[in-house]
Amino acid sequence: MTELLEELEQKRQLHNVEAEKHRRVRDELNEKTREWVDKRDALNARVRELVDQAAQQREARDQMNDKVAEVKEQRDHWNKIVNDLNENVSKIKRENLPRSGPPISRLKRDLKNLEFKQMTSVLSKDKEQSLIEQIASLQTQIKEREKAYNANDDVKNAIKELREAKEKAEGYHKQVSEHAEQAQAYHDAMIALYEQADAVRKEADAAQESFVANKVKADEEHRKHIENIRQVHDYDKIIAGMRQKARKAKRREDEIMAKEEAEKIFDKFKAGEKLSTEDLMALQKSGYL
Repeated sequence: MTELLEELEQKRQLHNVEAEKHRRVRDELNEKTREWVDKRDALNARVRELVDQAAQQREARDQMNDKVAEVKEQRDHWNKIVNDLNENVSKIKRENLPRSGPPISRLKRDLKNLEFKQMTSVLSKDKEQSLIEQIASLQTQIKEREKAYNANDDVKNAIKELREAKEKAEGYHKQVSEHAEQAQAYHDAMIALYEQADAVRKEADAAQESFVANKVKADEEHRKHIENIRQVHDYDKIIAGMRQKARKAKRREDEIMAKEEAEKIFDKFKAGEKLSTEDLMALQKSGYL
């Protein structure tokens, strides 16, 4: 019985040690699990923040694109006016000015080409002199033609109206370019934020995977801990039962020995021998007195 109890106690102790070991590992894993949860939640919060920022950039881009569309309408409107006024100026010039010679636009284009040739070409003295004379002639023709334009109120007013319309069209075209650049900047910022959000989301997904893997390990350690605790409790029950049974057997054995001793003392009493106080107490305890 004693050897069996010692063996059971040893097994109980082994399971207790195992239970404690799995409890410690479980707690460490649970702590790591909480860390992964915190990291995952922080990363997901950052993803939401980046997505919100990207949405703001998208909204700003869309608003700017709306402005681009509005300004384009104005630009196209004024470009049409410019085209109409160009035709009107040409018509007024034909009606009010002499038709001799090429148009002033042709003269200015020829002058520009000759000036470019003078600056970039290596010419003989005679050819260079001829070129200078051509340039001077064109300049004179242009001045006379412009003088004629300025002297005619209808032409002058038509040109002024055309110039103002061109300024309007160019102003709206500049706004289109500026708004389009700003819209593109908002778009680029939006794309960058979405790409950053995707990168952070991958980190969050990796943290979630680590959390799940850690949680599975922690649950397994908890299962082993509980299993060993149950084994300890089972051994406790068995050992307690065996000890209780041993105590009962011991009591029965003591009672038998006490009864046998009492019978011997009672036989001495019947034989007329003198009994001691201890003998009398033993008889009383055994029920003989």
